[in-house]
Amino acid sequence: MKTRLIYFIASVALLGTEILIGLYAHGWIRNYLGDVLVVVLLYTLFRTVSVQKPKGWYVLPTAILVFSFGVEFLQLWGFCDRFGITNRLLRVIIGTGFSIVDLICYSIGILPCYAAEYFRILKNREG
Repeated sequence: MKTRLIYFIASVALLGTEILIGLYAHGWIRNYLGDVLVVVLLYTLFRTVSVQKPKGWYVLPTAILVFSFGVEFLQLWGFCDRFGITNRLLRVIIGTGFSIVDLICYSIGILPCYAAEYFRILKNREG
């Protein structure tokens, strides 16, 4: 329970950071840092609400990375335009423009999540 509280606090902090980046940031912070942090946000959100822990240390981060890549490729396909999504908030959340750099940012952002899962399982084996 204590660990889930830590993940909840991290999720709230990351969500607040993402909102501030979306509203006020420009340049590399908005273009890159937001994409790096969004996968960490997804990870902390999942760890907050999930009762069951994945068996392998790589399962959850890999699933989040695949999901993130999937959303990015939906942007390449023009998902919002094809389905007539005009709501500005939804278009911002889903995204409307594919970028290979976003895939790189997601890959960088997921690295601390892999490390957290690896060390969590390592700690559980020792203790």
